[in-house]
Amino acid sequence: MHCLIGIHAVEEALRAGRSFERLLVARGSANPRLQRVIEECRARGVPLRFESRQALDRAAASAAHQGVVALGAAHRYRDLEEVIAPPGEDSLLVLLDGVEDPHNLGAIIRTAHAAGAGAIVIPQRRSAGLTETVAKAAAGALEYLPVARATNLNRALETLREQKYWIFGLDERAEKTYQEVDYRGRAAMVLGGEGRGLHQQVARHCDFLVRIPVAGRIASLNVSVAAGVVLFEALRQRNRLADGSS
Repeated sequence: MHCLIGIHAVEEALRAGRSFERLLVARGSANPRLQRVIEECRARGVPLRFESRQALDRAAASAAHQGVVALGAAHRYRDLEEVIAPPGEDSLLVLLDGVEDPHNLGAIIRTAHAAGAGAIVIPQRRSAGLTETVAKAAAGALEYLPVARATNLNRALETLREQKYWIFGLDERAEKTYQEVDYRGRAAMVLGGEGRGLHQQVARHCDFLVRIPVAGRIASLNVSVAAGVVLFEALRQRNRLADGSS
């Protein structure tokens, strides 16, 4: 059974209308935010069970649950076709080439949602899945941002190109900086995995490779930090287009 942990993640899931089989709450907790979650569950008819913190630790396989564990169905992965925008409609997608750390995946989901992306696309292999750790790191964004799973990332990029998307890959060896390209219209941003970056074949499928210039001696940033840099530049450009600026 899938479990969701953390006050913020559970709160947002309830707000988004997600149903749970039951909610486990740590006995004796005096957190006002947790009390609001309890009241919302009672209003929605979600069964509540008050357990010891040790019981919640076991249910969550973690002690970082903040006193609440929601038990229910796992998040549904979408198909790539479900997240491709209709022809002629602007869209920003984020593709991850082997991001295996669940905390990074959750942080990228949270950032991508804040930056206006339409979906995340991950490969079936060499990627973190949508676990409770990912959901907690996403801090509720997973309830609003769809995640598609592609059998083959290279084939997914070919499909996106056929659908008139421009493909941008983040690569520390690129000549262009991330501020020198245009992310407006139909854009797909590809980010590589921790410590390795883009696979060579994936990089070949990109229309543009860009880098983030850094002042220090470390050449690259954590992938979730890098995602924030480039996605908010994309948001800035796309907002200018919406405002009618050139």
